[in-house]
Amino acid sequence: MNNLFLTLKIQVNEKIYVKDPETSTLGKKIIQESIILIEEIGFEVFTFKKLGERIGSNESSIYRYFESKHKLLVYLCSWYWGWMECRLAIYTTNIVDPMDKLKRAITIVTEKIQDDSSTLHINEAVLNKIIIAEFTKTLLTKEVDEENKEGFFLVYKRVINRIIDIIQEVNPDYSYAKSLASSIVEGSLHQHFLKDHLKTITDCNENNSPTQFYIDLAQKTLSK
Repeated sequence: MNNLFLTLKIQVNEKIYVKDPETSTLGKKIIQESIILIEEIGFEVFTFKKLGERIGSNESSIYRYFESKHKLLVYLCSWYWGWMECRLAIYTTNIVDPMDKLKRAITIVTEKIQDDSSTLHINEAVLNKIIIAEFTKTLLTKEVDEENKEGFFLVYKRVINRIIDIIQEVNPDYSYAKSLASSIVEGSLHQHFLKDHLKTITDCNENNSPTQFYIDLAQKTLSK
């Protein structure tokens, strides 16, 4: 199934970048190394100067692709959710039973991510760690409404809308499909974070994953 991803190009809103990093060797290196560096040192202290030193290029060359580190983070998150959308489309196809389809969808968006070898310059396992720790920083800004109008979060919303549709298949009478779907997607990131850093305020651990929690929550909620 991974071979399908070899023929797919994840589309990212062109307003997020100055030049598409996928079109050059340097651009791909910027993406590859920024993922590793942000995961290593955190987004707060990450700078284009440090990234330039990492890739052996000057800072100005990175600005030819992204006007700010915020836009770079938005790009990485958009790419991740585009990749997640592709996985949802591929791995929920031909599942007839709505609850089985929902369980599969929940598993896809909440499970611990392994690196996808078909995308050589992007380590999805490391990128997932960035999404867990940093994704909300793309949303919790003064510019969120303007960036939303520009379509920066369309792919993220499409991922949630796919799950909304499945929830409505399971129980058309359930009144809170949107809230449940968005809680599953974003809440799972929070549970992964708590599991790794604030263990005493979550039941998720090595034996009980966020995936198990959200499948249990969805089943019990939608069967009422």
